[in-house]
Amino acid sequence: MHYWVRRYVAQGVSGGLTDAPRPGRRTRLTPERIAAVVTAALTPPAGATHWSTRTMARAQDVSEKTIRNIWHQHGLQPHRTTRFKLSTDPQFVTKLRDVVGLYLDPPAQAVVFCVDETSGIQALDRTQPVLPLRPGLPERQTHDYRRHGTTCLFAALRRFDGLVLGDCRPKRDTAGFVRFLDQIDRATAADQTIHVILDNLSTHKSPPVHAWLAAQPRVTFHFIPTSSSWLNLVERWFGEIPRRRPRHLRSVPALIAAIEDYLRHYNTAPKRFVWTKSADLIPEKLARCPKALNA
Repeated sequence: MHYWVRRYVAQGVSGGLTDAPRPGRRTRLTPERIAAVVTAALTPPAGATHWSTRTMARAQDVSEKTIRNIWHQHGLQPHRTTRFKLSTDPQFVTKLRDVVGLYLDPPAQAVVFCVDETSGIQALDRTQPVLPLRPGLPERQTHDYRRHGTTCLFAALRRFDGLVLGDCRPKRDTAGFVRFLDQIDRATAADQTIHVILDNLSTHKSPPVHAWLAAQPRVTFHFIPTSSSWLNLVERWFGEIPRRRPRHLRSVPALIAAIEDYLRHYNTAPKRFVWTKSADLIPEKLARCPKALNA
């Protein structure tokens, strides 16, 4: 109401009887203009590693929101970088089918374990006390830290229910691996066969390991292809450890105690990691990678 009164005072009766000019319909970008933005996003700008929404908005003379919408619609994320490595194992397909077959259709009366070790887990502590979380403030810590030693975690993920057997050792060696194999053997019922999925580390193929395997006829090793750690489900579980265990530890015993505490807590309600991709689809997808590299 006040708006019309102001127009009447300023323009008289004519101002109240006619509409004021309106901006009209918002201008839409043409398909050619959108295609130009998408094409430009595929090539980094001069003097930078990638575009940001602001720098591209200035370069294309559009709003930042428009750039965000176009990127979202076309799945463009210039700020992100992922890594890959193609396996050159001549037996890649054979090993792939063997391992995926155990995930999707394991033998009857068999227990499948995904086994690996992660070495160099560090006990780190900050040089000054950590300031705790507060409303409106995140946890704060100094950028520098002290190293207090490392440990090596041997782990075996049981495919059926996600339970994890773990053992911390001072280093990754054959003796420690054989002792961990004994632990897996003891944790499995005597009337069940054991299938172990593991990588091609020299520790897993040493003479003592071959001797142990010969003395355990119910145990079978299944090696994943080289450069294919993504095929071992225990690697997915290893990724949970840095986010779950305490980050400020002043000794190796404290680090080991934190890992063992996490193992106990995890195994009270283990999470089963489910493999869904068939062995036929993976080679087809990997075959497209060289074409993308050569494009």
